[in-house]
Amino acid sequence: MRKTLLSALILACLALPAQAEPPKVLVSIKPLHSLVASVMQGVAEPGLIVSGNSSPHGYTMRPSDARALEQAKLIIWVGKEFETWLERPLSKRQDTLSMMSLPGLTRLDTREGGVWEPHAHDHGDHHDEHDETDGHVWLDTGNATLLVKAVSDRLSALDPAHASRYAANAEATRQRLAALDSDLKARLAPLAQRPYVVFHDAHQYFEARYGLSPAGAITVDPERHPGAKRMAALRERLKSAKAACVFGEPGTPTATARNLAESTGIRLGQLDPEGLLVESGPESYFQQMQGLATAIAECLSAR
Repeated sequence: MRKTLLSALILACLALPAQAEPPKVLVSIKPLHSLVASVMQGVAEPGLIVSGNSSPHGYTMRPSDARALEQAKLIIWVGKEFETWLERPLSKRQDTLSMMSLPGLTRLDTREGGVWEPHAHDHGDHHDEHDETDGHVWLDTGNATLLVKAVSDRLSALDPAHASRYAANAEATRQRLAALDSDLKARLAPLAQRPYVVFHDAHQYFEARYGLSPAGAITVDPERHPGAKRMAALRERLKSAKAACVFGEPGTPTATARNLAESTGIRLGQLDPEGLLVESGPESYFQQMQGLATAIAECLSAR
């Protein structure tokens, strides 16, 4: 009798469907990885291609990156407008989610002419057809919210067993993004009319969202170093605009921004548009955005 009952229990357990493993998710860069990690909290941790303080500009994929791409069930990236080095590896993949393809996304054209150097802004190999749209779309919290919803929907379809968790995490992240947006608007509103110059034109979405007044960029492409003529024009621009600050960036030549600041007698700060200085994880997007606001406020408010 006991043997019969035990056998029946074993057969019943074997008949139950095993809970599926969460899909392996791979994300291109830190800001997007942070938002995806927020949605996946408590289920699994997504992989990250450009990690540590590596820059996505001109990134060269390693063999380990290629293996991770092969194993991933979902790959999340900005799009060919930003990670040109991923365009070919992903050209025949269907299991991708491009932030740039999301309906309703705010898209801004790359700035050129006037105070903005004629551009060659392509984060890798040059593709003329990709030059019209600025790829730094995550710096608009509205865009970040769209990505969180899209990631939750896609993961729920791939992994129904955890759909409720993804949805709850996405809603919690949406609320945090709304609070972040309100906080940044309040902090930056008093600084809206104070001009400044950045190292490269990576902050347009942040500036548009919070009404800031950039006077130009040292270079539009961080892989290109400005010549003497460009630096002379920038010094004149800083003086005529009465700019308060010059902002450098991590991973770029600090001497260029420092020389410009010293030669014009204005303050020097640092902005981190791609999150190179924050540790990857669910908190990094929020730390990065607050860090941008803090750096701008400290430099523009100083007397």
